[in-house]
Amino acid sequence: MRIQVEQFTVHKRVPLTISRGTSAQSINLWLKIEQDGIEGWGEASPFSVGSHPQTTETIATQFQKLAPLLELLTPFDRQPIEALLASMNLLSATRNALDLALWDWMGKRVGLPLWRLWGLDRTRIVPTSVTIGISSPEAAQQRMLDWLQATPVKAVKVKLGNREGIEADRMMLTAVQAVAPQDAKISVDANGGWRLEEAIVMSHWLADQGITYIEQPLPKGQEYDLPALYHKSPLPIFVDESCFASRDIPLLADRVHGINIKLMKAGGLTEALRMVHTAQACGLQIMFGCYSDTSLSNTAAAQLAPFADYLDLDSHLNLIDDPFSGATMQNGRLVPNDLPGLGVVQSGMGDG
Repeated sequence: MRIQVEQFTVHKRVPLTISRGTSAQSINLWLKIEQDGIEGWGEASPFSVGSHPQTTETIATQFQKLAPLLELLTPFDRQPIEALLASMNLLSATRNALDLALWDWMGKRVGLPLWRLWGLDRTRIVPTSVTIGISSPEAAQQRMLDWLQATPVKAVKVKLGNREGIEADRMMLTAVQAVAPQDAKISVDANGGWRLEEAIVMSHWLADQGITYIEQPLPKGQEYDLPALYHKSPLPIFVDESCFASRDIPLLADRVHGINIKLMKAGGLTEALRMVHTAQACGLQIMFGCYSDTSLSNTAAAQLAPFADYLDLDSHLNLIDDPFSGATMQNGRLVPNDLPGLGVVQSGMGDG
């Protein structure tokens, strides 16, 4: 199979601030594989968790090394491809782009969307949350109002972990609640921005505020403190940065209530599906999230959305130059279409 990689830049309508910093744009990679006249698409978005950033440059370099090896294989050679990827110790974002492209190719080859190929039910898809980054209370309120102008809002995720402390977190959340729809489910994500004592205090305060769950309250690497929070928190605890792949899940099963699956962390839909089944076997809840992903990756995640208890697939809604279109918002729900494969088409490339 032949491989082509293109680099493009997407810009956020509103820069997003979390506990680790602020991002306003992203330089992503668009992978295309071709075999038998059929083209499959995938995406790699750079991201950073802790001291191990996955940069655009490193991902592009890995594709250069990978391309000539893949030319000897076909999209049907999934087991040999997986063995090859494992032997090269590739970044998860690199593996994700290839895995999405392979599944997109397969769906197009058989003429079915992936959700249909996997026998899933689109009516089970829950609303996706819209995200409000760390800011002043006034700016957070305005961001909530802007979201309400842009799309039906059924769920809201508020980023906490403000460097100014939990009192700043409380003020911002209260400001958002004042203008959010009364029937919207609100969750919070601290991105590892709290200490254990702060997380315990906030869990009780947030429960009194009617919050649905807390995501990644403690820093990655501090999983040993999760049992104490798990037993004292009145709210469900989800982990994101602490859980990359299926092998991480059994070690977390006794100290969290759910996991956040992101395709860039997992390395694609194949591993995401393993994570779904592992989480289900461990009795954990499931959510899907995103980084600075376009409609390509979020549409891919939406193919597995019927498995999710919660969804946070809104990054493409905050882009002013999304090169792709695919799954559509329907009454707050991101629903994949009936096109074969991922169901993604090009809508105009961003800066090349």
